[in-house]
Amino acid sequence: MADNPRWLYLHGFGSGPDSAKGVYLARRFAALGVTLERLNLRVPSLERLLLSAMIETAGAAIGGGDDSAVVFGSSLGGLAACRLAERDARVSALVLLAPAFQFAARWRERPEFEAWRQAGWIDAYDHARGCEARIHFAFAEDALAVDAPGGGWPDVRVPVLIVHGVRDEVVEVERSRAWAAGKRHVRLIEVDDAHDLLASLPLIAREAEAFLAPWLGKPC
Repeated sequence: MADNPRWLYLHGFGSGPDSAKGVYLARRFAALGVTLERLNLRVPSLERLLLSAMIETAGAAIGGGDDSAVVFGSSLGGLAACRLAERDARVSALVLLAPAFQFAARWRERPEFEAWRQAGWIDAYDHARGCEARIHFAFAEDALAVDAPGGGWPDVRVPVLIVHGVRDEVVEVERSRAWAAGKRHVRLIEVDDAHDLLASLPLIAREAEAFLAPWLGKPC
């Protein structure tokens, strides 16, 4: 199954290519001879962020029509990875870290959503820069359009590994449980961790290496 795929890491909302998880996993896989490319998905910028642009950027990073990719995605990056995989046959496998399933629907239920709509902007924390930022309402409109199909549940057919913390207060682990239920091609690992999963990085690396053994040229 090893076909020299590209290896891509998609960071989450308010994060960036130098996120702790991305850097850690890139170093671990570099030791195996694999370049895990940490994409910049703050596109076109954090203030004007669009989920559709994140997906397009990830798709362009795969390369040409004959190329393929193994895609890691954290939180919103996990959702982007799923939406990419359901529409792009070049995606071979996914590793999802606390994926933000039903992201748009959950945002719409928040009490500040209507105020965001009326003001046009909402304050958010920029984890990459360590400061406050603002996000335009176009992000919500775009996310609602992208994430509407299937009731916010992506239709992914490739092998998937999910690692999700049972203490996650940003994206409840129940979302991953519901999506993974009954899918033989999906493996869900629950860990005693929060949304950032920083305490679980060694486990994530081990499990991802074992899960992706066919793409690493190793026996299953």
